[in-house]
Amino acid sequence: MRNNFLKCLLLLLMTAFIFSCATSKQNKTLKYAAYLMVYFKDDDHSLHMAISTDAKSFTDVNKGKAVIAGDTIAEQKGIRDPHIFRGSDGTFYLSMTDLHIFGKEKGLRKTQWERSDDYGWGNNRGFVLMKSKNLINWSVTRVRVDQAFPGFEEIGCAWAPEVTYDDKEKKLMIYYTMRFKNGKNQLYYSYVNDDFNKLLSLPKLLFQYPKDISYIDADITKVNDQYHMFYTPHDGTPGIKQAVSNKINADYVFNDTWIDPEPKACEAPHIWKINDENRWILVYDIYGIKPHNFGFMETTDFKSFKDLGHFNEGVMKATNFSSPKHAAVISLTKEEALRLAKHWGMDLQFKN
Repeated sequence: MRNNFLKCLLLLLMTAFIFSCATSKQNKTLKYAAYLMVYFKDDDHSLHMAISTDAKSFTDVNKGKAVIAGDTIAEQKGIRDPHIFRGSDGTFYLSMTDLHIFGKEKGLRKTQWERSDDYGWGNNRGFVLMKSKNLINWSVTRVRVDQAFPGFEEIGCAWAPEVTYDDKEKKLMIYYTMRFKNGKNQLYYSYVNDDFNKLLSLPKLLFQYPKDISYIDADITKVNDQYHMFYTPHDGTPGIKQAVSNKINADYVFNDTWIDPEPKACEAPHIWKINDENRWILVYDIYGIKPHNFGFMETTDFKSFKDLGHFNEGVMKATNFSSPKHAAVISLTKEEALRLAKHWGMDLQFKN
């Protein structure tokens, strides 16, 4: 009987190992054919999705209407700054700022912000974290940074959370903008559990800007053995800069070069790879113009960037929506894109 038990145990371990190897290689073997953009709008503070088959023309899956209403998932009845990440096992992770900046105007609260002006603009304290296997059915968790760890009760904001995977620590890493009371905004990171509903580690500083100013909205992309972090310093007119490191959460080297060509203020940089090509597209939110819009740039080496213009003012098109805010983009397989489109009644066509 003991021998049979050991044989069964060995078989189970071998099966688990084979499954683990297979899922860890899943992203490398998937054939990507489309792109999913997530964004939000100021007028509804809700989650929106758009699909593209060519990385240039994006069509909203729900004709410009929200796919998930912010007042159904957020403590403050609104979300901002959505980011989407695909895990190696095919799981999708959405992270968003739990904040409605027009809460008073919409009758959601009696004051401009939840707390006094001593805590500064916005002064929220948490995120909305969501997890899905199919981009349609999502688990939802509200995470309050001020309640997660002693000593963080007086934070002034928790904004623009993004998720990646730390290969060294074998953990999901969430990084975000945070400040204490009404001090300067800086970039921090924590680890988050696999269930995507709990912060595991104290917030730590991700990057130190050399000037005593606010800097926000980090976006990290691994290319070969280096991590490229785009972010927005409020160093004069806010715009986009890049810092590079060989570590995911430390030793980013400051570079004073402005990446964007915009004369007006912009923020929320995000970069994504073109399927099967050595090209990346950088998108950012130009909030300093009216109506606000996205700007786009293209790079092959992360050193030189080609200006692609704005949505519907160049090669990049938004076919059935306007005034998007804070985008993030991932690649989808043809099957994933068609399933999502079918769910929302969208007629998605592929050329081949």
